[in-house]
Amino acid sequence: MTRLRRSGFTLIEVLVAMAVFGVLSALAYMTLGQTLNNSDMLTERMDRLQAIQRTMSYLSTELMQAAPRAIRADLGEPGAALISDFGAEFALQLTHNGWPNSAGVPRSTQQRSAYRIEDDELIRYHWNVLDRTVNNIPVATVLLDDIESLTFLFLQPDGEWTEQWPPTGAQSAVNPNLLPRAVTIVLVLPDEGELTRVIEVSP
Repeated sequence: MTRLRRSGFTLIEVLVAMAVFGVLSALAYMTLGQTLNNSDMLTERMDRLQAIQRTMSYLSTELMQAAPRAIRADLGEPGAALISDFGAEFALQLTHNGWPNSAGVPRSTQQRSAYRIEDDELIRYHWNVLDRTVNNIPVATVLLDDIESLTFLFLQPDGEWTEQWPPTGAQSAVNPNLLPRAVTIVLVLPDEGELTRVIEVSP
């Protein structure tokens, strides 16, 4: 008479299988965690680069489209077409062309915008009118954070560079619409170092 034997795993085999499964699970978990960390770092890096590119794009486009149009400031005092001074309220303030008007609103296609660093953030302001009053509140947009400095150099008509605009001189005092021939943007970031771009201003 033939006896039938039941086949199955022994206790040792089960324990070995569980141990192997545990090791493989731990390795898979570590790999997944590292992949997720790398993905987060890559996303943060891409967001940072996009913010830098967007900032440079705003500055470059508006400087290239700078318009020789002086303005009237909040309290009625005159303001030059382009202003940049260490003692000024903004690092840069200018009138520029190219303000889209897809809705067909009865307004100018020129816009007054300004840039200022507040709490290590670069903020862009723009007004809905050129000649403003105290009731015209600017719209603020944070372009970039973790920023060290933003400075400009301006090429004068005589070929000399200056750190402020309007430059000191009789010509700029008489003509508030005077624009530089070119502008050098110097953006300093703790993670990227110094970024420089030279922009030719439209005549």
